[in-house]
Amino acid sequence: MPYTRDLSDEAIDEAVELARDVAPELDAVLLTHYPDAEALDTVRPGEIDLGTARAVNRAVAAEMIDQGVEVFVQRADRAAFRRWMQERENTPENRRAWIDRCRLLRGAIALRLLGVDADASSPPGPEFDKAPGPIADQLLAAFIAGSAEVTSLAVDLLTAGRDDVLDLAIRKASERHGGQNADELATALQSAAEGGAVGPSGWAELVTLPVALPAHGLPDAAALGESLLASGAFEETTELRFLPGWRSPQALARLAPGALRRVLLDMVAGTEPRDLPAGEADELVSDGFGVLVGLQIDWDIPVWDEIAAAGGFPGGMDDEEAAQDPEQARMSAIFDRWRTSVFQASGGCVPLALVSPSEVGAEIAEFLDEAGAQTRGLEEIVEFIAKAKQQAGDEDIVCRVEIVGEGLELALYTEAGRFLDGLTVPEDRLPARAVEMPRLIGSFVRVVREAPGR
Repeated sequence: MPYTRDLSDEAIDEAVELARDVAPELDAVLLTHYPDAEALDTVRPGEIDLGTARAVNRAVAAEMIDQGVEVFVQRADRAAFRRWMQERENTPENRRAWIDRCRLLRGAIALRLLGVDADASSPPGPEFDKAPGPIADQLLAAFIAGSAEVTSLAVDLLTAGRDDVLDLAIRKASERHGGQNADELATALQSAAEGGAVGPSGWAELVTLPVALPAHGLPDAAALGESLLASGAFEETTELRFLPGWRSPQALARLAPGALRRVLLDMVAGTEPRDLPAGEADELVSDGFGVLVGLQIDWDIPVWDEIAAAGGFPGGMDDEEAAQDPEQARMSAIFDRWRTSVFQASGGCVPLALVSPSEVGAEIAEFLDEAGAQTRGLEEIVEFIAKAKQQAGDEDIVCRVEIVGEGLELALYTEAGRFLDGLTVPEDRLPARAVEMPRLIGSFVRVVREAPGR
């Protein structure tokens, strides 16, 4: 009697072929293991039988590993899945998007759960000679040639903890090609160190929020970070955890690439970074800027069930489409509103943009350049304050700043509460954005939230 292929064989073959097609586009993939038929019926009612579901998982995992894709596994838990669905419409799309963030498995333990040979899950990393010179020469040559090998080699060296090679390459770049090339290589290595295939989702990176600090004191870093997280300015697939204290921009800039990678690893482990202790309050206020350092975990792991349903890997948006994305525009507006509320609540604290550690210096410089590039209106404000000081005599004065639309309203008082004068400055006469002006005004007069005596 001739052999007849059953539906499970066809499902397995189709899944393997699809996995082979999409693997080159993936760094990681998430499979869902079903411990019993009840769990399968809860998550994927009526779609597939338990034996076929498990066989497909094993075949897909084996193919992905062969292609160098990391396999994550979540165990279908009916209670956790139902909690996920409580806030979502009961659609196949939402069911397939479920990720149990708290209990993802990776590596050998994940593969054993699927019934796959776990020995294939951990390919050995590259081995480097003990002598740093030849490897540093290789890294420098790739950098000078503009080769993409720079990033992959830097990541391997960072993973191996070869700070000696990275530091030597930067020194050689300075000696052979000048300081500018050395700085550019250092920046490239820092960028490679800022993120990596680590953390519970398989990818985590460092982010920073540089902040122009008010002259009258240091805001609560933990409260500021918590308010940003609560603002709704981030996608559901982004998890952000801030360190509780302020860090110095100068200390951050001095970190070598290896030290920056250790900061990332410490934060993934939930510990204070040894290489980046909290800054001194007086020094931060004196310098005028502080930095919140955060760990951003990317939970946008491709889910195999979504790939299978789509018949391929869903393509992402290009840069032009992303710039026009309504959701991105909405979150950007939320972030701007949050910045305004922080300024108003803190009496002059101005958060800048959320950037990578290697971009902090440029972000602060851009802020100062914007503040100094357009002097229209600044002389008017300085003259306004100078006249009020003359009017106040021996009394100290303070300034209450209120943002009205995109302009400012300034009110000057003596510290005893006597009103001296007011000034309205429209947007077209401001040397910087309204939300950033208190930092400048605070260099001439103390800024207060409320009028004295009220």
